[in-house]
Amino acid sequence: MQTPPVTELSTRAREIFRLVVEGYLTSGQPVGSKTLASDGALNLSPASIRSVLAELEGLGLLAAPHTSAGRMPTEGGLRLFVDGMMQVAEPSDAERQAIERRLSAPGPIEAALEATSAILSDISGAAGMVMVPRREPRLAQLSLVPLSPDRALAVLVGEDGGIENRVITLSSPVMASALEQASNYITARLNGRTLAQAAAAMRAELADGRSQLDEASRDLVERGLAVWSEDAARRPVLIVRGQANLLDETALSDIDRVRSLLDDLESKQSVAELLDSARDADSTRIFIGSENRLFALSGSSIIASPYRDREGKVVGVLGVIGPTRLNYARVVPIVDFTAQSLGKLIG
Repeated sequence: MQTPPVTELSTRAREIFRLVVEGYLTSGQPVGSKTLASDGALNLSPASIRSVLAELEGLGLLAAPHTSAGRMPTEGGLRLFVDGMMQVAEPSDAERQAIERRLSAPGPIEAALEATSAILSDISGAAGMVMVPRREPRLAQLSLVPLSPDRALAVLVGEDGGIENRVITLSSPVMASALEQASNYITARLNGRTLAQAAAAMRAELADGRSQLDEASRDLVERGLAVWSEDAARRPVLIVRGQANLLDETALSDIDRVRSLLDDLESKQSVAELLDSARDADSTRIFIGSENRLFALSGSSIIASPYRDREGKVVGVLGVIGPTRLNYARVVPIVDFTAQSLGKLIG
């Protein structure tokens, strides 16, 4: 059923609908007519309120999960509320300071991405997610260290001070001199390039015979290129923190939904693809429940925002995932502010 626009609801229906949605998002429980009448804000009898609730249910905006248990918004009702009625609350000064303080801690960019995911989880009470920027670090040095007769460790040092390790399997025992020669050859061609750029230059030299490497060193370089290419393809693109927040009291009564959500998070690639669809958004995007096929079973929502560098280029996406009863009005500006703060840090 297609839900009506908010302008088609009467003033009384809009107010009752708003109170039901806000009450549900706060408590996670259906809201009944007696509760609404006792608040005193409506100045209506429970019977009058029940009549409006029935009307809203008929429009597909509310649902009654149990007989005489009150109403809760449907996914269509939540979408109507989020798009047409929600008034966001800006982050408090304390929240802004906490976000900026944790992001400004010294360390490589990977640490900032981890911190961002944890911050979003802590403040929202749900799970925080950050997509790793689609850019490779520029590398400054590579060293090959022997581990055993058939293995060597490649230690890559980035211009930002970050360090990555990869294990290379050797076809036969290699002399220390060959490891050193290969290390020097690769380091000379990094020269502020990304690994992909350096790899392309090395492959071109090896292919046309311009390199002065001996056979053992050449084999080391070629094996290294293969390992790095494979590693880049498998590198996780999504950092998720706070999954335990999804296991609250209300979740225990719907454990199948939560298990489905945790399974979705475990296969990060699918969630990352959904987040990636928010890269071109002008502002924070909200995905509610079965609006997206991925969450048709788990009934979950995602609030996502792209983060940009100082030139305005989108370098990644971050967000929060949780049940559809997320506090959208509070979480949306938190996600937006965190995206701005992370973008400033990345530069």
